[in-house]
Amino acid sequence: MSTTAWDMTLLQDPSSFGRTVRVWLKRDSGQYWPSIYHVMPSPCSCMSFNPETRRLSIGLDNGTISEFILSEDYNKMTPVKNYQAHQSRVTMIQFVLELEWVLSTGQDKQFAWHCSESGQRLGGYRTSAVASGLQFDVETRHVFIGDQSGQVTILKLEQENCTLVTTFRGHTGGVTALCWDPVQQVLFSGSSDHSVIMWNIGGRKGTAIELQGHNDKVQALSYAQHTRQLISCGGDGGIVVWNMDVERQETPEWLDSDSCQKCDQPFFWNFKQMWDSKKIGLRQHHCRKCGKAVCGKCSSKRSPIPLMGFEFEVRVCDSCHEAITDEERAPTATFHDSKHNIVHVHFDATRGWLLTSGTDKVIKLWDMTPVVS
Repeated sequence: MSTTAWDMTLLQDPSSFGRTVRVWLKRDSGQYWPSIYHVMPSPCSCMSFNPETRRLSIGLDNGTISEFILSEDYNKMTPVKNYQAHQSRVTMIQFVLELEWVLSTGQDKQFAWHCSESGQRLGGYRTSAVASGLQFDVETRHVFIGDQSGQVTILKLEQENCTLVTTFRGHTGGVTALCWDPVQQVLFSGSSDHSVIMWNIGGRKGTAIELQGHNDKVQALSYAQHTRQLISCGGDGGIVVWNMDVERQETPEWLDSDSCQKCDQPFFWNFKQMWDSKKIGLRQHHCRKCGKAVCGKCSSKRSPIPLMGFEFEVRVCDSCHEAITDEERAPTATFHDSKHNIVHVHFDATRGWLLTSGTDKVIKLWDMTPVVS
């Protein structure tokens, strides 16, 4: 028998008020059955599992983090300790085996880290909004926190204190998920604005690459380091597998102009030029390829620009439309329908399996090897 998944639906769905933790095992028949059904004292809000130590950390609505050790046969979970980590619901947990730290964020807008051996609180930091994404780099001891205001905060952690490194934002909505690639030193952030942004942190180039492939908020991100593929899952039920082993381009900044930068027709607020030329003002648009301010007539064409992250067709000016080659229009992502509103994802890179759970309280296990390879 092999362990594959935990029922995250009850843990993640606040409407269910779920207090149960279940461990599912694959039986000899090929079916999955819960081997453990454990009731917690408060509704569960998040969890983290370390397979090497079989340590299970569960965040609760009351701010407590409860820690368990699972038996070798995954038929029993033994309580270890409780951390009084937050004043309200725990939103994210991450256990760092190398440092014996438990990192967490809560609805109290606090980031905290505890020693997993002693249970002692080592330090904390107040975020600008409720955190909804948490990642950690063991080598540099940098923690990345994404929050509901759309800001990403980077902290440098020491044993008992932390230093603010920087903050940045690029989303128009709140950050819903973070994923860190320690090899390329790239941070991915998903948002309620339906986009994913790749932040080149290690290269210190300041580049931010947008990926547009969802029609609803991005709920979860996973990264396959060995193939350099990003997996993003959204509230639209979409699973998108992005090829990150290509030379991607930054989207241009939108230029400001009082008239179309192609035909010089005035925009509707440019009263002087409208009066002088005796022409009606036009609505302003922007070409997604060059960033120029253009009128509707000069940007009547649509095209995907995958290397800029636009897998769907977007507005481009007529000259850019002619310049884009068929090779540049070739997709760099594959799209798959999970047929449920995904709220949680776990990717097992070793086997190429993706686990999704949704608001429908269904767990699905996907074999991703045909597309993640």
